[in-house]
Amino acid sequence: MKDSEPTSSLNARQVQPGGTLAILGGGQLGRMMAMAARTMGYRVRVMDPEAQCPASFVVDETIVGKWDDAAAAERLATGADAVTLEIEQIGVDALARVAAIAPLRPSVESIRVIQDKTLQKPWLAENGIPVGAFRVVRSEVELQEAVSALGGRVFLKIGRGGYDGRGQVRIQSGDEGEIRNAWESLGGRPCVAEQALDLDFEISVMAARNPAGEVRSFPAARNHHENQILAWSVLPAGISTEMEERAESLAREIIAKLGIEGLLCVEMFVTKHGELLVNELAPRPHNSYHQSERGCVTSQFEQAVRAALNLPLGDTSLIAPCAIVNLLGDVWLKGAPNLSAALAVPGVRVHLYEKHQARAGRKMGHLSSVGATAEEALERVLEAKKRL
Repeated sequence: MKDSEPTSSLNARQVQPGGTLAILGGGQLGRMMAMAARTMGYRVRVMDPEAQCPASFVVDETIVGKWDDAAAAERLATGADAVTLEIEQIGVDALARVAAIAPLRPSVESIRVIQDKTLQKPWLAENGIPVGAFRVVRSEVELQEAVSALGGRVFLKIGRGGYDGRGQVRIQSGDEGEIRNAWESLGGRPCVAEQALDLDFEISVMAARNPAGEVRSFPAARNHHENQILAWSVLPAGISTEMEERAESLAREIIAKLGIEGLLCVEMFVTKHGELLVNELAPRPHNSYHQSERGCVTSQFEQAVRAALNLPLGDTSLIAPCAIVNLLGDVWLKGAPNLSAALAVPGVRVHLYEKHQARAGRKMGHLSSVGATAEEALERVLEAKKRL
């Protein structure tokens, strides 16, 4: 069978080099996906609200449009061999317009479920995926009832639009005033109230699935957050073989049940009682796997390209322990960072996203490293960040 002929029961074809990959979103994830695609010989266009988004400097064309701009999405898809995404907050109408023109991977329905936590969390529970106790709430009264039922200490997360700690608030005392303030601070919109858990640490697993039905998972990453923003991540996670197998199996099960063609990052909690619970899903490359570019046979970015274009998925094996630390805008607000000092640390590289304005909490880049052990890789990026 020739590569250009159908390769699966879905009648999906493999897209050969020279073809065009379109990406909904032109942030740093779209930028790094585009760089991987260009290396493999593909043309790339993106759609983003900003003309000079991070991906714009490395792609063939940037189409300016907001996430719900169906006309811009149609222009993006026209002539593309496949369309994927780097941000899940794309309007459903825009996604449907794309899907009517070109293969959209992941699908409209899988994105619709994931982009709204009031749909995502119940979907996980209904499909037998282990999750912490939660309630979907659509009014202040329902929130009061949920806080009481969940023991008084909860995290309230907005259904749509929250990321990097935005769109969530912690309720600790459970009194009426705190509940009212929490509800009003999130705009009185549908939310998920999640019981506060006794956490030991957090991990994530990246899985990939192509239209031919092939599924692969990366080793689990261990993640550390500060102010609800990922501070650093390291591969391998340093968990038991049994937990590693369970975590990867969960990720592969979820990506298959959702029918996703593309990437799916499954964020998980490990409690002090040894429970493994799914927190959230992301149908795209993920911050916790940036280090795969250094330490894995295939990076998450190349894997995203392979899955979107129906190519055989790459080997996800770990070549060397690796780690990343995020560089937020706060670093630049103190003056120009000393990148030379960071680069002097053995095994460290600097990755900047070409964002024009540094703001507190805004991801401007990251440092990556490899080492003989996970501990050494992590020590190296943390030392490099100190030297900035």
